[in-house]
Amino acid sequence: MIKKLLKSFVNHDSNRSLAFQLRKKRAKRIMQLISDYFQKNNEVKIIDVGGTKNYWNIIPKQFLIDHHAQITIVNIPTSHPLPENDDVFQFVYGDGCHLSEFRDRSFHIAHSNSVIEHVGNWANVISFVKELRRVAETCYLQTPSYWFPIEPHFVLPFVHWLPKYLRIKMLQYFGLGTRSKEREYNHARIIIESYNLMTARQLKKLFPNAELFKEKFLLFTKSLIIVDCDH
Repeated sequence: MIKKLLKSFVNHDSNRSLAFQLRKKRAKRIMQLISDYFQKNNEVKIIDVGGTKNYWNIIPKQFLIDHHAQITIVNIPTSHPLPENDDVFQFVYGDGCHLSEFRDRSFHIAHSNSVIEHVGNWANVISFVKELRRVAETCYLQTPSYWFPIEPHFVLPFVHWLPKYLRIKMLQYFGLGTRSKEREYNHARIIIESYNLMTARQLKKLFPNAELFKEKFLLFTKSLIIVDCDH
């Protein structure tokens, strides 16, 4: 029962969940970027690294059509076939840290939502940011804040502030929040190390000239948003 409640809290596909409502608020900033580029170019080319088509339900599809938005969604290869392309969306395989298939400034906007915290070590983070900034004129990036008390992937308070070895043990023997226990140590460690939440200070190091916005919830900074137009 508790796990179901926690999952509903972060169900991005449900328009009644808190996560979806917060995304809807963020959509205004994305829509403004789209409008600005449409006025200059009569089209808007967007690369969404690590995204999904469902995510873009935060913006009315007619708005995207009216602004001649073309969104290329890039994800690492999986066993599942790519979704079908349509009049707005194109789906391709690729690695956000190595977007070599795209030329410099191929897009107006590089978009990334809750991805940078999953790319791995700091060298991968740097590569990820460099590629976003290389392929597009403007970067829009959102990531959960390390200092928000509830860890967003497990939906559990304070767990991300504990030492890594302890988080691994907790996952092995008890499970963490919405995640069932993973008794095998190597698997548990891979899971824990796949979530690396970031601070505002770290983002400013990566995007020194960007605007940084802090999304608040209950007086805490829940998410960090970067808009980098000057690179």
